[in-house]
Amino acid sequence: MIDIQTTKQRLQDHVKTLTITIGERSVLLPDNIEKTRAYIEKFYQDICVPVHCEPYPYRNFTVSNVVAQVSFCENPTKYYLVGAHYDSVAGTVGADDNASAVAVQLETARHLMMLKDHREMNLAVKFVSFPLEEPPTFGTRHMGSSVYAHNAWKSNEQIDGMICLEMVGYTCHDKGCQDYPFPLMFFDYPKQGNFIGIVGNFKSRKFTNDLFEAFGRNPDLPVVRLTVPAGGFMLPSVRLSDHSSFWHRGYKAVMVTDTAFYRNPHYHRISDTMEKLDYTFMAELVKSLLLYFCSHSKS
Repeated sequence: MIDIQTTKQRLQDHVKTLTITIGERSVLLPDNIEKTRAYIEKFYQDICVPVHCEPYPYRNFTVSNVVAQVSFCENPTKYYLVGAHYDSVAGTVGADDNASAVAVQLETARHLMMLKDHREMNLAVKFVSFPLEEPPTFGTRHMGSSVYAHNAWKSNEQIDGMICLEMVGYTCHDKGCQDYPFPLMFFDYPKQGNFIGIVGNFKSRKFTNDLFEAFGRNPDLPVVRLTVPAGGFMLPSVRLSDHSSFWHRGYKAVMVTDTAFYRNPHYHRISDTMEKLDYTFMAELVKSLLLYFCSHSKS
């Protein structure tokens, strides 16, 4: 379906631009947030995907959600959203958190665009890149995902499933390197961090299971799923990304993740740099996402 080696190189190129050419993308450096927005927008323009920005104010500057859409027919009946935040926590360049996710988001869009001329599919996939997910704006109305989900809810936008990409580039292979929140460490989950996780709430359980089934058809990327009750409030760590904004508005949403600080010791540290990432793992995630969209595109 995809050339893994070529996709790996493109993923590396995105992460290099985001973490080295641009660097830290926190609220302390609004110019870098703007550079990142422009980079994402230009990428979509270059591959001929319709894109626009939805600006909103924060303090004394403006940030924007970047919104692109790949539609496979004139009036699709299925609409999905793939989201990823493009800011980083202050003091870091955020390779895993969250340049890895933006890179996977962009390359998934590229491959879906390439499929348009070869497959008839009854769906549209919207790609939304969010600013201001990290502190001090996390959990506030200033998060890009909160702004988008609120506006979608107000306008009754159809979203059949929201996929939040959150830290998707780090692997570890020593037994015991993978941790879990209480009480999941007592369950039979993998002890090595070589899998991608899918986390959904109870309302999203069918969406979670469908993704899990589709991802399972990629033997080169192990996958683990988790469905949490009560909106995830009993396991607060599963709410720590943009999917929670969509849960709040009643949408079906999942977080696709390498499990963040339960695996990656560089979380929110200056050492979260691009050479720590596993680009084959990321390329396989692009492949798994394509498997899902291709298998859920019929009427």
